[in-house]
Amino acid sequence: MRNGVTIGQAAAFVGVTIKTVRHYHKLGLVEEPERDRSGYRRYGSAELLRLVQVRTLAGAGVPLAEIGPLLDADATSFATSIADVQRQLTAQIEELTTRRDTLHRLADGNRALLPDRAVALLERMPGVGFTSDEVAAAREGWVLARALVPEGFDDYLTHVEHALEDTRFVALSKRAAEAAAWDPDDPRIAELATEMAEQYLANPAQLKIVTGLQARTEAATRYNLIAYHGEEQAPAAARLAALVETELRSAGIHIPRPDAH
Repeated sequence: MRNGVTIGQAAAFVGVTIKTVRHYHKLGLVEEPERDRSGYRRYGSAELLRLVQVRTLAGAGVPLAEIGPLLDADATSFATSIADVQRQLTAQIEELTTRRDTLHRLADGNRALLPDRAVALLERMPGVGFTSDEVAAAREGWVLARALVPEGFDDYLTHVEHALEDTRFVALSKRAAEAAAWDPDDPRIAELATEMAEQYLANPAQLKIVTGLQARTEAATRYNLIAYHGEEQAPAAARLAALVETELRSAGIHIPRPDAH
């Protein structure tokens, strides 16, 4: 009776492929047995044990390059190395968990880019009469605002939350959204700009919706990227915003100019 098993049997017993066993040999992780009289390499208990050890460590996430030194180390060094690998795997798990959670949030495009408070406001807007297009436009502006002026975004949301309780503010905001479809030279735009400026000036908390998104650095650039993010698609909306800003500046309110740097 011949001792040992063939490479195919060894691979099957251990739960890997023949190609994997040969790769372990190539890396020096498992010593390749000598051929018997029939020309076959026979794997005995020692080789099978080593294969199981290598497969187990590799399956646990230990890099193949580290397995050889691990198995050849003394008990103390082995325990220390395993603890290091555990810490590395824990860090990887935390990173993967974060990625998984992000992917889960991507199922809801709003939650992937905005905090829950902002999402709740977006979900509230249809209930006070905003159309889906108007909500989408607000979402785009808020995504930019959060990215460009993160330090002021929470306060901005607070001001918006309170403003949505003011029926006149809501009515003017809806008209401003509708104005995006008007001709840029429509005289109603100037009239609406005056009404909006007066509303802001009469309500300092609402005025902060306009003035609050001014970053500490490159203030004009960041502000204008947010305020005019839809300019190419809606020139009338851009003109309305510019007129409102002009009236507010005339009242002494500091607002960055589009051509400022």
